[in-house]
Amino acid sequence: MTSRFNRRFVLAAGIAAAAVSLAGCASRAPAPVATAPAAPAALAIYGNKQTFEIAPVLLAASHYYPGQASVNMGSIANLVGAPSVPGFGTDGAADLATNAETQLLRYSVENPNLRVVMTVTEGLYRIVARRSAGIATVADLRGKRVATIPQTSSGYFLKLMLERAGLQFEDIVAVPITPLAGMTQALARGEVDAVVIWEPESENAAQVLGDDRVEFSGHGVYRELFNLNTTAEKLADPVTRRAIVRFVRAIIDASSEVRRDPARAQELVRVAGTFDATDVVESWEHHTWLAGIAPDLLDVMEVQERWLAQQANRPARDRAQLATLIDTSVYAEALALAPGE
Repeated sequence: MTSRFNRRFVLAAGIAAAAVSLAGCASRAPAPVATAPAAPAALAIYGNKQTFEIAPVLLAASHYYPGQASVNMGSIANLVGAPSVPGFGTDGAADLATNAETQLLRYSVENPNLRVVMTVTEGLYRIVARRSAGIATVADLRGKRVATIPQTSSGYFLKLMLERAGLQFEDIVAVPITPLAGMTQALARGEVDAVVIWEPESENAAQVLGDDRVEFSGHGVYRELFNLNTTAEKLADPVTRRAIVRFVRAIIDASSEVRRDPARAQELVRVAGTFDATDVVESWEHHTWLAGIAPDLLDVMEVQERWLAQQANRPARDRAQLATLIDTSVYAEALALAPGE
């Protein structure tokens, strides 16, 4: 009896020891290797690469977005399959596109599926005029030849500045010139008396006129809201939405660098637009690198919508209709991501 008990005891002890040994081996087994998150989908981005406002987008695509992102010359037209604007675009289908709020309002009449997901940059406009042409105030632009593109945000800015001086747009002679570098050349030849356009042509105009220039700032009157746009359909697709959220996060991170040290972004802009490096540096101060949702975006759109509707001889959309064009959820999701995530 005793021997059988001892044998059972020894057997039980051996089983227990083996279990402990196996448990020890299990505890020493290497933990599963964590896999890195899959890279987001490739994105096709279109925007005017001859503007400084696009700087954070260029920097985000080249250094911050964890996937592939190409930035091509174009506009919202590439989001909706419209013909490219001569001199300002190339053909191709976009996932994202940059433009001022002016063009969003224009294209969204026939494409109400367009969405603004963030304001990348604020462009601070100015009027640069020739003093020797008898221009000392904005009111003196009456009857003068002004180089501008009437259907753009710069044309809208000029309209607002003229109205504050008691004039209408029809009181000046608008001279649209493309490519935009031709505006400075026309000013140098005396073919126009003022230039109203985004940078760097405003800076180039100021340099051409030298001591003969007079400038009128638009501070407090209007600033361009250079937005990142997409479509409701792209946001409804989980794969594309994830990529868009990640790219918005990349713009937030890139804009932080632009504010802290703009050198790398300035070089990208110089190469993309074939600009002079000095012009890039001297024009930089006329921009604010917001990378957010402009708090008055809907207010600006509501007022500008009435102007555009009058131009197109159509009814103006109301505030509720315009509000559907703004999607803040993407920006909120991007903010929830860690930098570089």
